[in-house]
Amino acid sequence: MDEDHKSLEDGIVESYRQDEDMMILVFAQWCVNQGLDPAELYREAYPQQQNNERLERVLELTVPIEEAGPIPDETVLGVLSMFGNDDLAFIVSDAIARRPKTP
Repeated sequence: MDEDHKSLEDGIVESYRQDEDMMILVFAQWCVNQGLDPAELYREAYPQQQNNERLERVLELTVPIEEAGPIPDETVLGVLSMFGNDDLAFIVSDAIARRPKTP
């Protein structure tokens, strides 16, 4: 039973990591779509961390804005909140507020 429990636990952990990578990708692609640097916003939110290797890895999966579908502000804020990235959500909210208003 211990091996079954460990296997289940490993599966749950891997699923969470994949979900987290998807959250990072949504954040990174939203930044690209907005003309923002995801690494810079991340550093603003978490200045105590040097580099986020997962963010760097996921950045390779982003596409140019011309190829990307739109990501609503509420979506990126929602996924950041869902994973407890409140500091990053605050920085994203600030970036949204600073964005020039379109008539």
